[in-house]
Amino acid sequence: MSTQGSHKLSDGRLMSYALSTTSHQTDIRPPVVLLSNSLSAPYRSWDRVTGVLLAEGFDVLRYDQPGHGDSSAPSDLDQTTFDSMAEDVCSLLQSLNITKLGAWIGVSMGAAKGVFFSTKYPGLVESLVICDTIISSPTVAGVTDVFGPRASQALAEGNMKSMVDATLARWFSAEWRTANPVEVESTRDIMMGTKVEGFVTCIRALQSPGFDLTPLAGNLGSSVDNVLMLVGELDANLPQTMDVLRRQIQEGFDVVGKNVTVHLRVVKNAGHVCYVDGFEEFCHIVIGFLKSVLTE
Repeated sequence: MSTQGSHKLSDGRLMSYALSTTSHQTDIRPPVVLLSNSLSAPYRSWDRVTGVLLAEGFDVLRYDQPGHGDSSAPSDLDQTTFDSMAEDVCSLLQSLNITKLGAWIGVSMGAAKGVFFSTKYPGLVESLVICDTIISSPTVAGVTDVFGPRASQALAEGNMKSMVDATLARWFSAEWRTANPVEVESTRDIMMGTKVEGFVTCIRALQSPGFDLTPLAGNLGSSVDNVLMLVGELDANLPQTMDVLRRQIQEGFDVVGKNVTVHLRVVKNAGHVCYVDGFEEFCHIVIGFLKSVLTE
């Protein structure tokens, strides 16, 4: 069963979501797995993964980032931060009477948001799955800002067409795009539903000096029970970048004395959204992890 709706946030914005539940016969609710999206990808991009999670006995909550899908963008495009987006999710959970997440699975900015959320609300997330994320904004990292020109171009053009085309080329290899034209067009159609204002406001969060996972990584050991990290093999330099983050997170678990090993798994031949072009391996790894930590 799937319930789709919109949650009204305190500032009047609407946050679209879908809660899919298994047909269970007991009063005990299965673990709820939250799926958190990358920039430009509304929650429908998780459709295939949702089906697998439901078949394995998990309930699934998906939602749209500000200005993505049917979620409203803020009137002030500069006001969105990772903290504010974490607060939006907390408000959604409260409205649905969800007091604990079995797992938060996030990709790209959805993974970064999982770190912000888990450390802002310790104990609310049992297990965190972090996929294909940078560690900080370009400002913090001291590197060239690749986000600003994209926001400026989208605003100038007034639509997402060139942004979506460029994103698909970054996300998926040419070989995969050629071999999977139906999947590429499906992903394109889903992404074209992103509002320019939503794209820009989330970019502002990614550009912010407040976007830095380094001071938060060490706190995950006292915030969640387990962490798994995944990265697409072809996702630029993120396999190396995420190993730096993995070590920071591991140190946090070690400091609090939890006997937890944080693993970084590489999804072969996958790019930035490894649950699409690495679907089978992604599901195999994630389901194995969830079963090991949520059904003990």
